Amino acid sequence: MASENYYYMRTIQFREAVCEAMSEEMRADESVYLMGEEVAEYNGAYKASKGMLDEFGPERVIDTPIAELGFSGIAIGSAMNGNRPIVEYMTFNFSLVGIDQIINNAAKMRQMSGGQFNIPIVFRGPTASAGQLGATHSQAFESWFANTPGLKVVVPSNPYDAKGLLKSAIRDNDPVIFMESEQMYGDKGEVPEEEYTIPLGKADVKREGKHVTIVSFGKIIKEAYKAADALAEDDISCEIIDLRTVRPLDYDTIIKSIKKTNRMVILEEAWPFGNVSTDITYRIQQDAFDYLDAPIIKINTADTPAPYSPVLLKEWLPNHEDVIKAVKKVMYLD
Repeated sequence: MASENYYYMRTIQFREAVCEAMSEEMRADESVYLMGEEVAEYNGAYKASKGMLDEFGPERVIDTPIAELGFSGIAIGSAMNGNRPIVEYMTFNFSLVGIDQIINNAAKMRQMSGGQFNIPIVFRGPTASAGQLGATHSQAFESWFANTPGLKVVVPSNPYDAKGLLKSAIRDNDPVIFMESEQMYGDKGEVPEEEYTIPLGKADVKREGKHVTIVSFGKIIKEAYKAADALAEDDISCEIIDLRTVRPLDYDTIIKSIKKTNRMVILEEAWPFGNVSTDITYRIQQDAFDYLDAPIIKINTADTPAPYSPVLLKEWLPNHEDVIKAVKKVMYLD
């Protein structure tokens, strides 16, 4: 949990945190609106926009056709004309239909116009695997979007972070990719009654430790917590860093931790080639090599499309046992 202290806290679901962030920003700024498939009449595919149509009406909570390329382009044009749209994808797998608009227009328009146009837009929806949904609905594209200059990429792991980061994303003058998880919408966590935001580009040390640094983000970080609890029984103290934002990425917090623990494991739900953990590994060996007492280990999914079989899917996904093995290996205990 971030270091801010609040007097009034309440427990809400992840989906409610998302809904509150959007609703609060829409009340504060009439240029903010939501559009996407089933966001209005159906209250959102995951009920993350429940009640918003009733409050804001069909001109600001807009159901779209199943045409991601079309409504992504409409939203970008709208942003160029002074609005602040929030575009919901039912899953980021579907964003591939509209990725030309995101990469070639939203990400590049500010530079290509010589600064004449800002693109204050949020593209949000679930990312990565969500059980037995098959290979085309179980993909993590964080590193794809983070590879693009001009985009910011946010992946929260709990309701508190989701609300604070989404409010900051909506207020940002650049395009933000805001990635959630279908398996987290029902997660509960404490959120302040008071107004708050969390700055983009700042990681959070979720758990202090002294023997090894574990870096992760999104729903897979839960496996890091499980591993840290198990390792604590063997007197191994793990420091857990939640990136929260993967572009821009907070290298300073990671390096500060490594100077203390001298070891690092990175847990990421993504294919192993050319991902966020690959970039972190390179930057740490470049900027903090002398502080490492062991090679960095990164843990990813298997290098295949996600299987449908529950048995194979369990083997494909990283888990806390993988983290335990990696921690013991960097500590030379295996």
